[in-house]
Amino acid sequence: MKILRTIYAEDLEDIAIGGAILGTGGGGDPYVGKLMAQEAIRKHGPVKLVDMADLPDDALIVPVCMMGAPTVMTEKLPQGDELIIAFRKLEQLLGRKIDAVLCGEAGGVNSTTPFVVAAATGLPLVDGDGMGRAYPELQMVTFTMHGVSATPMVLCDDKGNSLVLETVDNAWTERLARAATVEMGGSALLAFYPMSGDVAKKCVVRGTLTLCANLGRTLRESRAANGNPVDAISDMLGATLLFHGRLTDIDRRTIGGFARGTARFDGVEEWKGQTFKLDFQNEFLMAERDGAIVCTTPDPITLLEAESGNPVTADSLRYGLRLVALAFPCNPQWQTPAGIALVGPRYFGYDADYIPYQVLGHAGGRDQASPA
Repeated sequence: MKILRTIYAEDLEDIAIGGAILGTGGGGDPYVGKLMAQEAIRKHGPVKLVDMADLPDDALIVPVCMMGAPTVMTEKLPQGDELIIAFRKLEQLLGRKIDAVLCGEAGGVNSTTPFVVAAATGLPLVDGDGMGRAYPELQMVTFTMHGVSATPMVLCDDKGNSLVLETVDNAWTERLARAATVEMGGSALLAFYPMSGDVAKKCVVRGTLTLCANLGRTLRESRAANGNPVDAISDMLGATLLFHGRLTDIDRRTIGGFARGTARFDGVEEWKGQTFKLDFQNEFLMAERDGAIVCTTPDPITLLEAESGNPVTADSLRYGLRLVALAFPCNPQWQTPAGIALVGPRYFGYDADYIPYQVLGHAGGRDQASPA
């Protein structure tokens, strides 16, 4: 099998930063996932990163991730072996050896947690994921659009509990797993969406872990060269600047296993006199400038510190931060009718249809929409 790259503990620094950028405000604290992955690699050895195309069609591939509200994850740290337990229990249920590990989402903590399993098992890790960013619910993956069932699925918590789910569809998986996660203390580790190599080649968003590494390296090198880190990240993503401002108000609460809220900004420098509003449910979903919508899910929105370029997650937003908001293109699968039905603004209760941010920006935004 061809190996794209061997990942060592020090490589996780860049991957974690890149994952936080792609995480669009959610996905959990990348610092936690980075420490878990580095410890696993130091203990078990480096991880082999492979391309989906190089795996056999009959290979068994299983994604892993952490589920829960990011605000909880920063206070309730995993014990360290929950992911391995979930992975091995699912392997027993399936009755055959798993051949490769996959990211559920390329955002925040979940861009690094799969390295824990890959290192501990010695299995290759696929360079890809099921989103190309982060989304708040389990069914919001490209796998769903290709008919892949999320179950059988195994959840584990930090107390030693494990739970197996068999559900009628992926929306029910989300409902039942979310309820279990809340009872497990607000976060859980899981293995789910077992699929063949043939199916994975059709639905996996490829190259996301390499992109995470490149984003982290670009940010680091730009700062070292006294460059403009925000411009460097924007150029790599092909992003559009939505706003530059200072955070003036944050309403954030943990409800039903999600971190929900709204952040408001006042413009600085060239944006002085303008306002910006950002709604989130773990991830940033809707951006409005001066009351007009300028970007909605599924297009990713990310926040960077204006000076350092460091990504800022929804759970780390603080009054007074000076931030830059960027929008960048989503994976084309999300722009299909099936993708919009899964993750478009109307799913989240907004009375607005999805319009690509490039079109919205060209038209000068759109009248404000409120949750239905």
